[in-house]
Amino acid sequence: MPTIISHLAVPLAAGLGLGRRIVPTPLLVGGVVASMLPDLDVVGFKLGIAYASELGHRGFSHSLVFALAVALLAVPILRRFQVNWAASFWFVLFAVVSHDLLDAFTTGGKGVALFWPFSGSRFFAPYQVIEVSPISIACFMSERGVAVLLSELRWVWIPSIALGAALWCCRRLLCRVR
Repeated sequence: MPTIISHLAVPLAAGLGLGRRIVPTPLLVGGVVASMLPDLDVVGFKLGIAYASELGHRGFSHSLVFALAVALLAVPILRRFQVNWAASFWFVLFAVVSHDLLDAFTTGGKGVALFWPFSGSRFFAPYQVIEVSPISIACFMSERGVAVLLSELRWVWIPSIALGAALWCCRRLLCRVR
């Protein structure tokens, strides 16, 4: 998995690029939080849940069904902040799915159970380019951790910044056309 911090890069860049009219601050915060939720499954390690279990790391919490459930649960919460229900649903769904897809591009682990509960199979993207992050803090504070951060800079942060910049430019061009 990329580090928990890098999972927020995609929704943060998209939200900032789209602007506050489309992605108001409460929705941006909600999307960033939602993008990190799938990794709460690491608690399973402490509970004795095996990695390969459907309840284990990158299991059900990395599925499209989980992403849909999080998006549906976010709608009433974000409505309290006067955020449009459609924007809430789609942006939060995008944020959670971005987590799953980033994990599918990593160089390690057992893949992502994207289609759980319909299939327990784990999937990787055709290219695994993002160095998998060690889960323990001790392992992260090493040369391996530096390699992971450099990999995330290259494969997550720079493309996310490019996405945000492209969305910002498109938004500016559309404003000029109007």
